[in-house]
Amino acid sequence: MLILLTNDDGIYAPGLAAMERELRRMGEVYVVAPTKEQSGVGHSITYLTPLIVKEVYDGNQRWGWAVEGSPADCVRIGASEICPQRPDLVVSGINSGLNAGINVLYSGTVAAAIEGAFFGITSVAVSVEFDEHAQFDKAARLARTIIEQVLGQKGPAPQLYNINIPTAALAGPPKLRVVPMDVAQYGERFEKRIDPWGRVYYWATGLPRPPVADRETDLTAMSKGCVTLTPLHYDMTQRPMVAEMEKWQFRLDKIDTVSKLDTEHAARRPVMRIAPNKRPAAEAGDVATRKGDAIG
Repeated sequence: MLILLTNDDGIYAPGLAAMERELRRMGEVYVVAPTKEQSGVGHSITYLTPLIVKEVYDGNQRWGWAVEGSPADCVRIGASEICPQRPDLVVSGINSGLNAGINVLYSGTVAAAIEGAFFGITSVAVSVEFDEHAQFDKAARLARTIIEQVLGQKGPAPQLYNINIPTAALAGPPKLRVVPMDVAQYGERFEKRIDPWGRVYYWATGLPRPPVADRETDLTAMSKGCVTLTPLHYDMTQRPMVAEMEKWQFRLDKIDTVSKLDTEHAARRPVMRIAPNKRPAAEAGDVATRKGDAIG
């Protein structure tokens, strides 16, 4: 089995190393991970600038490839260019911090697994609850055990899964729950502060905490110390609404392609002109000095 392993904490993250050691028991592992931490980048990709890729070695042994891009970039370049053939499995993690509830939508870890699913590859995102002394080795063994059992029972079609491991699950015999992701909004508050220069800035607090759902979700199951396994899908279409909206009536035949308002706006639009650089250097410096002492 050929496995593509990535993360969003960066190629030197301990969770990535722990997961690589366990996945080697399942097959050949190719590590393609971001050069630096990419937490919270979601499903961003690089396409306006070159994607720099460098080989990383541990002594004389190649450890993997470091990508100056997002987790999704890593899967794209890994599956398309680095792996000798299409991977059989994509694993993203272990992330330091849970990716459950609506955090699934922001997570670079989950986005990498989604990118693998785009390629038609069964993909798994793995996260463990944040802890300064996280038991990554134990979490990796648990994740590998779950992944092996998922692969042994799933159908032939590629699937996408999200695994979250709370710290409590590593303290004793773990229990696993297959649950949906919680979609309650939370954590919208910010703390307003002033920096030493008198500028206002805001720090996300993560509060208030999510409300308790009236059904079991990934958040409620983890609050009870259970490992959660959630099947995901990247198709965000509301299919029942498609059937209903197909019956709606829309009239677009009377819309002017260019309205009077558009013409007026176009007439008022400023035109940028680049003036030739004919001023003496001293004059340019004087102007900069008058605007402020900090130059360059």
